[in-house]
Amino acid sequence: MGILENAADLANSAGRHIGEKAKDLKEQASDALDGAKADAKVAQAEAERDSTKAKNDAKKAMRNAD
Repeated sequence: MGILENAADLANSAGRHIGEKAKDLKEQASDALDGAKADAKVAQAEAERDSTKAKNDAKKAMRNAD
């Protein structure tokens, strides 16, 4: 029975390690996705800022053209 118990312990240990690795990979993927979403929000905010500045500059140029 010693061999069977050792094999069962080994299988349980391997299962735990595989589960931990899967959880770690899931967290890494989630973190990467969160980072990509944050980068996209920053890019959108910068684009809106630039658009607003361009619009304001155009309005100012039109006022000064008179």
